[in-house]
Amino acid sequence: MQNLEAFKTLISSPKKVVITTHHKPDADALGSSLGLAGYLKKKGHDVAVITPTDYPNFLAWMKGNDEVIIFNEGNEDKSEGLVNNADMIFCLDFSSLNRINELGEMVRNTECTKVLIDHHLEPEDFADFIYWSTGAAATAELVYDLIVDLGDKNLIDKDIAESLYAGIMTDTGSFKHPNTTRNVFMVCAELTTLGADTAKVSKLVYDTNSLDKVKFLGFALNEKLKVLEDYNTAYFAISAEELKRFNSKTGDTEGLVNYALSIEGIKFAAVIIDRTESVKMSFRSIGDFSVNEFAKKHFEGGGHKNAAGGKSDTTLEETVNKFESVLKEYKSELSTKIKTYA
Repeated sequence: MQNLEAFKTLISSPKKVVITTHHKPDADALGSSLGLAGYLKKKGHDVAVITPTDYPNFLAWMKGNDEVIIFNEGNEDKSEGLVNNADMIFCLDFSSLNRINELGEMVRNTECTKVLIDHHLEPEDFADFIYWSTGAAATAELVYDLIVDLGDKNLIDKDIAESLYAGIMTDTGSFKHPNTTRNVFMVCAELTTLGADTAKVSKLVYDTNSLDKVKFLGFALNEKLKVLEDYNTAYFAISAEELKRFNSKTGDTEGLVNYALSIEGIKFAAVIIDRTESVKMSFRSIGDFSVNEFAKKHFEGGGHKNAAGGKSDTTLEETVNKFESVLKEYKSELSTKIKTYA
């Protein structure tokens, strides 16, 4: 961060602080937000965490979860009041204000100090202070690094450490993805020293599934997985009716795309889901194929080189047809063999 000393001076006296993160928060979004909130409260700040939408039940164990304000659950006026009266707004785990839905314009129009902490590509220019690196595996990693840079590592307690660890664990795919760097291991080692119970966090995030979620996974793997061998691509297309059939909750489709990517020889994977407001898409890749560029060009999205999201305002069927059609542009890229480790 440029002007770190100015930032340190700014947070040295109590402020009214709002922390917000992207819609449908994942473990990194919520973990980094609640971890930062815990730290700032210890510094004497009045902190409110606002999420645009709800988030998975398997994240409800995080300290501070019971105080999170969910914007679209009747808290629009309350959120607007907090944003308008804030001295500082921290924007975590997103690079563009449209990722926080209606909150975006509220944040843009307020005159308070704005801070962006993020690891996604191409951050929008709206913040006064930016702590940003695409080399970071997770925003939670950056929050830890920032606290250390500010000389406040001693303020990280067990609850903060576990929230931050959850963000790093999930955004590295349990330390399987190429973004699992030396710094990731060093940070996680420090978080365990500071009290993080890694086995507990893993259990709470990955192994507290509802029966409906497990049945949905079996259905998706058995009936909805399609493999396009000519393109080394596999995808799931899930309808709104199918989600309803299995009483799908927020987070129940999270990680599904990784099953497609785990198939031997698959280079590009997608999950295409018919949500109420639009068709949502999740992309993953192995190697040099950039799903960030693919999502930006064809599906109003973006993210990281090997992990991105997108959307479509057409029907599920039309979206699937477009997805398969545009793959033709990438046949030479996708048909090359994946590097093996044998």
